[in-house]
Amino acid sequence: MSTDPELTDDWEYTLQVPADPMAPCIARRTLRTIFEEHGFPELADTAELLTSELVTNAYRYSDGPASVRVKQDGDRVRVAVWDTNPRLPRLDLAALPEADAEQGRGLGLVRLCADSWGGFELRDQPQGLSGKLIWFELGAG
Repeated sequence: MSTDPELTDDWEYTLQVPADPMAPCIARRTLRTIFEEHGFPELADTAELLTSELVTNAYRYSDGPASVRVKQDGDRVRVAVWDTNPRLPRLDLAALPEADAEQGRGLGLVRLCADSWGGFELRDQPQGLSGKLIWFELGAG
């Protein structure tokens, strides 16, 4: 982690992405830049992969925009992806897709690669927000 005093304070970014097939690519590139510039280059590959999986799911299974929130808390970084579909995906460990499957592995990757992860439905929020939020955390060191 960087020892530059200006970069050691906790930080937070939010990226709004439209329901567009380029959203996962834009999210990946943005996440890589954030992680590298804030002194977490060792986490950039994993963050990029997991964020791409979650944003791809948001594009495929919701009918509106999505947002990605990235927040540092000490030596941990949390990435949360919100989309407009309130249904939480199920991770069925007994029916994981084959290794060469082209889809269906996203949450399995999150489960395997993240230090912790979860999700929850958002209904009737004060700002009129609804949908779901899926998050994961990665730690340095």
